Amino acid sequence: MILVVGGTGTLGRPLMARLAARGVPLRVLTRDSGHAAALRATGVEAVEGDVRDPAAVTAAVNGCDTVISAIHGFASGRGISPAAIDRDANISLVRAAVDANVDHMILVSAYGASASHPMSLHRMKFAAEQALQASGLHWTIIRPTAFLETWTKLIGAKLPTGGAARVFGRGDNPINFVAVTEVASALDRAVFDEGWRGRSVDVVGTDSITLNQLAERLTAAAGSSSRTDHVPLLALRALSILARPVAPAFARMAHAAVEMDTSNMEVDGPAPAAK
Repeated sequence: MILVVGGTGTLGRPLMARLAARGVPLRVLTRDSGHAAALRATGVEAVEGDVRDPAAVTAAVNGCDTVISAIHGFASGRGISPAAIDRDANISLVRAAVDANVDHMILVSAYGASASHPMSLHRMKFAAEQALQASGLHWTIIRPTAFLETWTKLIGAKLPTGGAARVFGRGDNPINFVAVTEVASALDRAVFDEGWRGRSVDVVGTDSITLNQLAERLTAAAGSSSRTDHVPLLALRALSILARPVAPAFARMAHAAVEMDTSNMEVDGPAPAAK
C-alpha cells in the first residue's frame, strides 16, 4: 500500500494518475470530504483527516509500505504555514512511519533547501529532510525547482476574461521552472527504483525563463493583445512585511516574488535524469 499525502494538489493529481496506471494499491489522506468521495469512486482508499492531527496521520500510515509526502503550507490561510505543514506535519509523518514500520518514505522538498535559505518554505523543508534522514527509514528526497503550473496560473489568471498578465517585480530575472509532470515522474521512479533510496534528487526544468517571457507566452497563447502589468518591487517588499499580521500567506507570496526577482533562480548544474 502506498500512502500519498497531498494527493489532490497540483503535484498530487499527476502523481496519482501515474501510480494508478500501475495498478498499485493507493491511499490518500485528505481533509476534503468531496475529494475523499471522488477518490473512493476511482478505487483509491481515502482517509479523511488533517495532516496536522496525529491521530489522522497514524490511521493513514498504518499498513502502508511506502509514504509519499507532497504537502506544502506556502500559500494557504491562517493556521497553515511552512512551519506547521512543511516542517511539523512532515516530522509527524516521519514519526508515524517509523512507528508503523513503513519501509520507505519519499519527501518532496525544494531545490536549494537549507537551514539558512531566505525563504521559510525552504528552511522548513530542510528541517523535514533532516528528520527523515535521521529516522532510520529508507528515504528519498525530491527537490524540485519552482512549479511552472503555479506561476502560469498566477501570471495568467486574468487572461481568460480579457485582463492583463500580471508580473511580480521587474520580471527580468531568469528562473528555472519545472513542470509538475516531471516531478511526478521522479516520484514514480523513486517508489520503484531502489537505486534512488538514500538519495536527494534535484528535479529541474530544461531551461530558465523570465517572468516577462512567461507572460509573453501566455498572452500569445491566449490570443490576447492585453498589456502586461507589473507589481513594483518596492510594493512587494512592503507587502511582504505589512501583510504578515493580517494575511500571512499573501505576505509569504510577496516575499517569494521579491526573492524570485532578485536572487539567483537558475540551477547550479545538470540534475540526474528522472525518466
